[in-house]
Amino acid sequence: MAETDYDFWLFDLDGTLVDVEPAYAREVFDEVGARLGHSFTDREVELLWYGVGGAREELLASRGLDAEPFWDVFHDVEEPLRRAEATYLYDDVEAFLAGLDCPTGVVTHCQPYLTDPLLDHLDIGDWFDAVVCCGDDVGWKPDPRPVERAMADLGVGHNGHSGVLAGDDPADIGAAWNTGLDAVHVERVDPHRRGQCVLGDHRIRTFDEFSVRDASPR
Repeated sequence: MAETDYDFWLFDLDGTLVDVEPAYAREVFDEVGARLGHSFTDREVELLWYGVGGAREELLASRGLDAEPFWDVFHDVEEPLRRAEATYLYDDVEAFLAGLDCPTGVVTHCQPYLTDPLLDHLDIGDWFDAVVCCGDDVGWKPDPRPVERAMADLGVGHNGHSGVLAGDDPADIGAAWNTGLDAVHVERVDPHRRGQCVLGDHRIRTFDEFSVRDASPR
């Protein structure tokens, strides 16, 4: 059983708890490229999909692609059920979450039309007490507002509660710290491939690395 001294846990979703098969991302960007008259290397697909450290913006600018029409095409190509079926749960997640005896929630940049089918397909929606999808009205990580929304849904506040947010992106770490929470960086991909090393109160490759000592608040 995973033991921690935190009163609640929040998690990023895509890239932290779940991920897509590389072949799916490849297929999506092949379709996007065909519509835009561009082709993308496997490395460019990876950078565009995960987008760590402003990589998406830099890559699109270097290719002479305007971001707004590019993402309009991308979202038109993506099909929620198709993406859900190509999504898998990381091996270390189920046991860790099962061992947490506290409220848990998700704060994700994935929109509801993608998040809901994904949670249903993997049958993990009831693992969480709150799910918040970022947006223009709620805010986007590292803005603290979506994290605060999740905390409100969990019924926890800053007074007398110690919480943590785990994610794979610098925006997750920023959102945690901007909200006054501890931050766990989950390093699913080697930092040399991401092109960036991300700090956090804890840095792990899998949730299996947590121990009572490691997971204690600082």
